[in-house]
Amino acid sequence: MADFFLNSFNMLSSGLIGYIVPFLFVLTIVVFFHELGHFLVARWAGVKVLTFSVGFGPELAGFNDRHGTRWKLSAIPLGGYVRFFGDDSEASNPSNATLASMTAEERESSFHHKNVGPRAAIVAAGPIANFILAIVIFASLLMFLGKPSTTARVDGIQAGSAAEAAGFKAGDIVTAINGGKIDSFSDMQRIVGTSAGETLTFAVKRGDSIVDLKGVPELKEIKDRFGNIYRIGVLGITRATSPGDVTREYVNPAVALWLGVKETWFVVDRTMAYIGGIFTGREAADQVGGPLRIAQISGQVATIGFAELIHLAAVLSVSIGLLNLFPVPLLDGGHLLFYAAEAVRGRPISERAQEVGFRIGLGLVLMLMVFATYNDILHLAGS
Repeated sequence: MADFFLNSFNMLSSGLIGYIVPFLFVLTIVVFFHELGHFLVARWAGVKVLTFSVGFGPELAGFNDRHGTRWKLSAIPLGGYVRFFGDDSEASNPSNATLASMTAEERESSFHHKNVGPRAAIVAAGPIANFILAIVIFASLLMFLGKPSTTARVDGIQAGSAAEAAGFKAGDIVTAINGGKIDSFSDMQRIVGTSAGETLTFAVKRGDSIVDLKGVPELKEIKDRFGNIYRIGVLGITRATSPGDVTREYVNPAVALWLGVKETWFVVDRTMAYIGGIFTGREAADQVGGPLRIAQISGQVATIGFAELIHLAAVLSVSIGLLNLFPVPLLDGGHLLFYAAEAVRGRPISERAQEVGFRIGLGLVLMLMVFATYNDILHLAGS
């Protein structure tokens, strides 16, 4: 009987708790802070906020605050929105007829009657909030949990590998790559893993001397502990970890904050490099994932630990903030593009042009979602 209940619990945790709950937890945090950025700056600018929604579709639960804003949780947990006074839809596109009929008092609290500067600040606040959230999470993990560190020592070299061709020897300790200091083996792995096909210059401590080696990581497919396949750069170096090798470095708040900024920038830099690689043919687009992939990864990461799940939330927050800054109508970056044009022209672009832009943006977003979901299905079918 005990085995029956144990097996039932394991099935439940690998299903509902193992995937759906971690996914909703991570996505809700990221979406909430994104929309909170819009909300707080809108309130600061004197704009009336009608709705603050986490999710789309029918309302599941909600309440009205003393300012008249409806805070709600909606049925489709794949995003969210803040609707301002004067918006014609959740996408924040205006209706000129509605705006023209407003009284002077109503215009004071209307989003679309604000100058272009406050409107741009409100729109940009969402992605900025995502970056701030990521920085805070990264910094907090470093302060409270520390940074695991293992010396970047070479204990083994695979025959015929890029490391062998570069001249690495057992016992070498990598101290820098391309002039950047290397504090741990994981630091080296991360740089090598994102630099397939690129020539890297390694500063290596060999005995009492420092030698420079040049190596080109090879692009290879590897499988993680969950069976997921990734293509990353590999040198062919192995590290044998013995008791006492792994240390944990705790940092003060100021250093942690700076490291959080660096980590956030690293995610932005590698994401942009990957996107650029897709267009140049250096990267494959099959790594683009959608909600199904995020749900799977969330569930897998949750089995490792809560700290790892929070770290995933930070990475996802950076990705969503960056995605929303792309100059695609319907996204925050598209609105900022319109506002930039308005600032240059001295007047808003026409309602017709905005409508066409939003339709194009909607088409692009839908195509991306379909493509990402198609990749997700292929990935899940092959795993």
